[in-house]
Amino acid sequence: MEPVNLFDLAAKQSQWLSVRQSAIAGNIANVNTPGYTAGDVEPFEKVLDRTAVSLTATQAGHLGTAATNAGFTVKPEETTGAIMPSKNTVVVENELMKAGEVRRSFELNTAIVKAFHSMMMMAVKS
Repeated sequence: MEPVNLFDLAAKQSQWLSVRQSAIAGNIANVNTPGYTAGDVEPFEKVLDRTAVSLTATQAGHLGTAATNAGFTVKPEETTGAIMPSKNTVVVENELMKAGEVRRSFELNTAIVKAFHSMMMMAVKS
């Protein structure tokens, strides 16, 4: 049985959410570090734009296959608000809101995968 693209997409989003959660935790941990610049991961929509759905080779030599690995990196955020006298750009309220977004996205991702898995299991039983 061929892997389902939805599961690959959900796994990629889970990896992205994990990296984003680590970035947010690092920002909160360094809220009092002088000169610390808050970082975040690029939006998942941009990751999806770079991800192309690839065709599957059914026979050897048919359609050259190229594996792509989307690495997620934490980049400094652009400062839009006030900067602390210590040159720290972390705003705890914004980081806590981002942490809530990550939690909700993890829950949604898990619920979608669970529903799709049970749908697949029902289809296999039939």
